[in-house]
Amino acid sequence: MSSYALGDSRDWLSKVLIQFNQSFRHSGGVQSIFSVAILLQLVLTVSIHLCILSWYMQLICNSNRTAASVLVLAILLVMPRATAGEGPFFVTYTHQMEEPGNLEIATKNVTGEPGDGNRFLGSVLELEYGVKGWWTTELYLDGQGTRKESALFTGYRWENRFRLLPREHWINPVLYVEFENINGADRALLEVVSTDGKADLIEPNSKTRAEKKREIEAKLILGSYFKGWTIAENFIAEKNVSHAPFEFGYAIGVSRPLALAARPERCNLCAENFQAGVEVYGGLGTHADFGLHDTSHYIAPTVAWTLANGVRLSASPTFGISEPSTRFLLRVGMSYEIDQFGRNVSRLFRSGGGVR
Repeated sequence: MSSYALGDSRDWLSKVLIQFNQSFRHSGGVQSIFSVAILLQLVLTVSIHLCILSWYMQLICNSNRTAASVLVLAILLVMPRATAGEGPFFVTYTHQMEEPGNLEIATKNVTGEPGDGNRFLGSVLELEYGVKGWWTTELYLDGQGTRKESALFTGYRWENRFRLLPREHWINPVLYVEFENINGADRALLEVVSTDGKADLIEPNSKTRAEKKREIEAKLILGSYFKGWTIAENFIAEKNVSHAPFEFGYAIGVSRPLALAARPERCNLCAENFQAGVEVYGGLGTHADFGLHDTSHYIAPTVAWTLANGVRLSASPTFGISEPSTRFLLRVGMSYEIDQFGRNVSRLFRSGGGVR
């Protein structure tokens, strides 16, 4: 089936579901059927993205860049209409939380060629849900593909963010806690701590995949808004649950939309649809050797473009500025948000899961 056919099928399915709901809204089982259909549509969307990602990794390993580019286009064509998410950063967190009941589905991808190692593509599928206004939870599924080696699933992460102050202040603190169950072949590069660097990316998958990493990661996130500018600072602490010292890192980001006033009509190329910024991040050693010695540091311009249908595309060329760093990384990402996903699922369970 072509990507255009998939996109047309999704639009047709959405229209049929809406018409079905409107025609039978007074029937006791309609909300159950409609909620089940929404849930199945979500599962179908995630499955399609995972299949495309798997094919993309295999093509990267085989150096088939033309076919890989076609698959990136296919991802864009199967995305539904949605609500825009947060800003252009890939590593730095702002104090923005997910709206309660909303579900955001996103992918973050990074590619690079570390020194004498093979080019890799690290990828993450993210499922972020707003539990409360002060609590956001997120599940990550990590995978990677390395040219001339293999493509593999590298593990999962479970993240929780807690906003400490209910109202907006000059500085807004958020506490971040994450459990990671990944292996040594992971190439997501969602943060840099301790002496992480290009040397860790050179070892072959056949060796690193046997290394288990079960870690607890905490972050203190400080965020501010000032005259349209978003300013964020993150301090990172990470600890393997069985051994190894405490490891530290940081991330700082600044961004701004190109225009603050939104136009009343829908458009793709309006200035307010674009956000630009820059982030700087790196490692800070361990509790026994805290500091900048032998640590990696990166500077990364970032840009995000939100389409009229709500799909957000982002990109960030990343430059290593210290000797242990990988010289150049390219990050790309896509996301969309499903409004009130939790409410639709709760309707499904309240109605008993079927037609009465």
